[in-house]
Amino acid sequence: SACVLEPRGSRVHHAGSLRDFAVSAAVSAEVWQAAARVDGGELLGAGASSVKGLLWVLACHWDLDNLLSSSSGYSNYRGILNWCVVMLVSEQYLSFLYGILVDPIQVVSLFLKDPYSWPSLCLVIVANVFALAALHTERRLAVGSISENVGSIIHACNLLTILCFPALVVLMVSSVTPVGAVFALSIYTILFLKLFSFRDVNKWCRARGRAKAVPSGLKKANGEMVPSGVCYPANLTYKDMYYFLFAPTLCYELNFPRSPRIRKRFLLRRLFEMVRQPRVLLLSTGPVTTLRTRQLSFQDMDYSRIIERLLKLAVPNHLIWLIFFYWFFHSSLNVLAEVMQFGDREFYRDWWNSESVTYFWQNWNIPVHKWCLRHFYKPMIKRGVSKWTAQTAVFLASAFFHEYLVSVPLKMFRLWAFMGMMAQIPLAWLVGRFLRGNYGNAAVWISLIIGQPIAVLMYVHDYYVLNYEGSP
Repeated sequence: SACVLEPRGSRVHHAGSLRDFAVSAAVSAEVWQAAARVDGGELLGAGASSVKGLLWVLACHWDLDNLLSSSSGYSNYRGILNWCVVMLVSEQYLSFLYGILVDPIQVVSLFLKDPYSWPSLCLVIVANVFALAALHTERRLAVGSISENVGSIIHACNLLTILCFPALVVLMVSSVTPVGAVFALSIYTILFLKLFSFRDVNKWCRARGRAKAVPSGLKKANGEMVPSGVCYPANLTYKDMYYFLFAPTLCYELNFPRSPRIRKRFLLRRLFEMVRQPRVLLLSTGPVTTLRTRQLSFQDMDYSRIIERLLKLAVPNHLIWLIFFYWFFHSSLNVLAEVMQFGDREFYRDWWNSESVTYFWQNWNIPVHKWCLRHFYKPMIKRGVSKWTAQTAVFLASAFFHEYLVSVPLKMFRLWAFMGMMAQIPLAWLVGRFLRGNYGNAAVWISLIIGQPIAVLMYVHDYYVLNYEGSP
């Protein structure tokens, strides 16, 4: 029967899309000679005479290290140098140190109104219901007790409820704090993307025959790959589901690349970074404290004062974003991956060298980029949609989720995040058309410093005006 081939340990080169598969002892030489090199998700090639059917590639994860890890061998930090130049020039005009030394207690107390109430934690616990609903729906589909159409309707209702249910709870329950709401909605957004991928991959398995993964055994910096293979529908277990839910990825596979051991020194370093960096992050939250200490809304200022205020707050906010990026994508995700022995550590690429806005969005958040490419962009292309329309649709979806994660927790709808994301489309065209090399890279850095951070600051300002202006 047809089978799903998920190569383990396959090295992916950033500059290209073709993948070279290693020869496994478990697979005959005839099969590998017959296999064609094609992007993941496409037809691999016709099997040899000893193999019936077709070989398909569903894998989108490979055993890769972070670029900032010493084991990756990466050394191109030209974009970081350009960022330093931009920051040095901006320091003269944006008051680089303005609002850095603050009392972190004031920042926390701005949002945490009732520390003894935990409705957000209850929301996270209830999220298990939706995951189990998706799992049992797939089990029914695997044995044929329900049709594909009925299964699609159940999955669609389940996914729609995942987005609507927590939003309604946050908007209706007054005891939900903004910080708790952001946490809960982030969990539900991640769950939505994971279950969407879970549904698609299992549907592909049913369409292409009973699937089986055949891993390879390439040597990696974090040890030999652990050979393991799971056939569909044997993957529909609680263990498999919850491993996927906690794994640092949004794209589902029957067999993920696994490392054989936990590197204790590496884990301790990342844990130390996780504990230390939040303190630096709190000490860098100058924008919130500045708005509270000044107690002056934009309605009382002219346009020049508004621009001056936003520019002064943009750089500290940008530093907060950089610290958060390193804390989340390098420290936190590596801790999670190391504990779970998850082999694919490519959570980001060299986005700091971006010479175009498009390259930045393709490389700064690899888990989201893989999901958009695999489950949104490529399916639209296969249906005959133009590339420009598909790219615009991806930005629209991203803009929706940005707005969803900001407006709902703050219980106010200003569309700053949505407009900030959609503004990336004309910005990408302008930078790609008129700027090249270091100029393009500097333009990307400037857009990061004064672009989306300003949208975040607008929300902070509006939230302060609605909730704290006029209070003693």
